[in-house]
Amino acid sequence: MARVKLYSTPTCPYCRIAKGFLEEQGVDFEVVDVSRDEKAALEMVDKSGQMGVPVLEVGETIIVGFDRNTYRKALEQAGLLSP
Repeated sequence: MARVKLYSTPTCPYCRIAKGFLEEQGVDFEVVDVSRDEKAALEMVDKSGQMGVPVLEVGETIIVGFDRNTYRKALEQAGLLSP
């Protein structure tokens, strides 16, 4: 099963929305606070090409920002949500 990771910061309002969405869907995910973990921040930039958060990683899929439909599609394709 695909691993889900959410790169975020405590002050990011879209990160809170993204976390809430994942929790509502019952998705098991890891939250990575890039404001406290420089190595994780560099990893996020390397994977996404972006410095902004949130960045969602679903298996090999990287999504920058929060878009409910895009998140849902990636989770469905990974077999983590039913269509």
